[in-house]
Order: sequence, then structure tokens, then C-alpha cells
Amino acid sequence: MDRARVLRQGGHRLAFPVEESVLRTGHGGAPVMAGQLGHLLSVMSLPTVSLGVVALMADRELWMQETFVLLDEQSVEVELLTAMVTVTQPREISHCARAFTHPYRMAVFGRPARKLTVKAVEALG
Repeated sequence: MDRARVLRQGGHRLAFPVEESVLRTGHGGAPVMAGQLGHLLSVMSLPTVSLGVVALMADRELWMQETFVLLDEQSVEVELLTAMVTVTQPREISHCARAFTHPYRMAVFGRPARKLTVKAVEALG
């Protein structure tokens, strides 16, 4: 809930590249997925949020291994299975920045991203 609150607070610029496969991988059944996808559709319209979708068939040079939040140039939060780790080593932060940039450049935004998300909702039946 704390993370969701940040979406609507001012003073932040949030960017999310999301794999299309994430939009189509069921967790919790169709009603739960429909709610989650609906939430994505609503946050896409927020002025502080840039949510892009990397198409299923996009050619990848790099595959993400874990989820991370690039907070600034001095720290990154890495989400592991059992813990959240804060990384402060400049070299590690640099690796995370490159890992973020690659899918972000591959993603589509705006109407194309919205269209892929709506298709995922429709696929739920």
C-alpha cells in the first residue's frame, strides 16, 4: 500500500517497463488478474507515471533476474524472494541502471501499451 501511495504523490517521476508476459501470467484467478490489469490501466494515465510494455516477441539482449527499484544515483532496492536488499555500491547501481534502460527502450508507451493491456484483460474472458 505504501508503494501504491507513492504513485499519486507529487514530486516523483516513476517509470515502469513491464514484460507483456507479466500481463498474461495468471496469479489468483481471472477476477484478481482483471483487477490488477485494471489498476495498471488507471495508473498509466497518471502524469507522474510512465508505464511501458515490452512485447512478447521483442528481441532481448538481457533478461531480468530480479525486481529492483532504482531510487536515485546512490541507492537501489533489490527485491529477493525473502528480503529487500539496499545496494549502494556505485558499480552495482550502474549495472541496475543499464538493466533498467534496456527494457525501457524496448517498451511501447501510451496507446500501444494500453492496447496490449486491454488485450490481456480481454483474454481473461
